Parts: sequence; C-alpha cells; structure tokens
Amino acid sequence: MKVMVGTDIIEVKRIQKCIEDTEEKFLNRVFTQKEIQYCESKKSMKYEHYAARFAGKEAAFKAVSKLLRDKYSISWKNIEITNEENGKPQIHFVSLTKEVEKEISKIQSIDISLSHLKEYATANVAIII
Repeated sequence: MKVMVGTDIIEVKRIQKCIEDTEEKFLNRVFTQKEIQYCESKKSMKYEHYAARFAGKEAAFKAVSKLLRDKYSISWKNIEITNEENGKPQIHFVSLTKEVEKEISKIQSIDISLSHLKEYATANVAIII
C-alpha cells in the first residue's frame, strides 16, 4: 500500500476576481456543470465554495500526478468534486482517455477534505494505491 497526498490553499478573492473578470469563461474552463450548480446554490458564500473546489482540484492534481506519464493528460474538468448526501465531498474522475483511466486504475481509494473561511480555502487529498 502506498499513500500519495496533495494539498492546496487559495485566496477566495483571487477566485472571485477570476470569475467576475472573465464572466463564465473561467467557470466553464475549470468547473463542471454539477460543480457550478452546487456553488451557485450557496448564494452569498458561492465564492468560498468555488475556491474550495479549486483548491480540491489542485490538491487532487498533486496527489495523482505521480501515477500519470504526462501530468497534462488530465484537465480541470476531468476532476469533479461533488457531495455525498451527508455533505462529505468526494472526487470523481470524469471524461478521461483510456490511457489515463488505465494509469489511475491503481487507485484503491481517494479521500478529500475541503475547508474555507471568508478569505481562504484549503483542500487535502489522499490517494491509496
């Protein structure tokens, strides 16, 4: 058994500025429709939730990159962060090439933790292979 981890922290205002400056271009490049719907449902706290998911994607990239021959073979939208019924976040890898699917098939389990305050969002990802 081997554990690979990734962590990230981001300023919420940085994500808010990207969203406001580019309108939907940034959102559609980084987030899936499920993620956008979830974050938008958070109304006044939507930027904190976008930032947490952004940090989660970064942490996931860091954790999974050692399994990939080419770290650029997955993109932002190949990592989708949703919530279980109890609110716990979970990671799904979506719309992958067959080669990338084969490379990450070694993953036995993956866990993610997201946290955010008004100014910062952070994420940790642990992958067991």
